Amino acid sequence: MFLTASIIVFVIYFANVAMGAFAGSAFLGDVGEMLVLFAASILFVVAILKREADRDAESDG
Repeated sequence: MFLTASIIVFVIYFANVAMGAFAGSAFLGDVGEMLVLFAASILFVVAILKREADRDAESDG
């Protein structure tokens, strides 16, 4: 779930950067872009930590 959310948020970030580069009309400003990239990073870290915790619980149990 968190990994999927991270991918979706990163696609939003990438679409904003691509639109800014090719069309000159990005829909997010600098701060919005930073927050979206930060959210994608946090969601990715949560997904990895959750997957690692699940793996450790599986090997212990």
